[in-house]
Amino acid sequence: MRFTETAVRGAWRIDADPIADARGSFTRTFSAAEFAAHGLNPGVLQCNLSFNRTKGTLRGMHYQADPWAEAKLVRCTAGALYDVVVDLRPDSPTFKRWDAVELEAGTPRLFYIPEGCAHGFQTLADGTELFYQVSREYRPDAGRGVRWNDPAFGIRWPLPVSVIADRDAGYPDWAP
Repeated sequence: MRFTETAVRGAWRIDADPIADARGSFTRTFSAAEFAAHGLNPGVLQCNLSFNRTKGTLRGMHYQADPWAEAKLVRCTAGALYDVVVDLRPDSPTFKRWDAVELEAGTPRLFYIPEGCAHGFQTLADGTELFYQVSREYRPDAGRGVRWNDPAFGIRWPLPVSVIADRDAGYPDWAP
């Protein structure tokens, strides 16, 4: 696996290396030892699957408050998406910065979002599905979010939003 840190400290684009032969290919997408060697949380306590019918669907920007902050490892299993991380850690040198990675089914690319960061995505194709491994179990009482178009972050989304939940559209302006 090749690990490339993004503009947000601790968020990594991970490109897995398929081994191909006449049968097809085999790709390792997770190794606790390799993740730990890069300073990433290798713990997985929950796995999630998100299916999105319509191109332009936007989900996010979600995170869990301390002490339930979670790291996520995201992979696209169908379709394509624009996956975004926003650094909400006040002591981080990349506080309030964002970055994005395009993920597409059939490619061995993953995105690692560290604890203390908000995560969201926009689908680039109909029928987009994401699989993600999470370091903590979901706690509804710890669930939080920041608005997808909050000027405090200035995220540039690739498409007009076609579908968004009222909750995601209604988060107030960021106030640390």
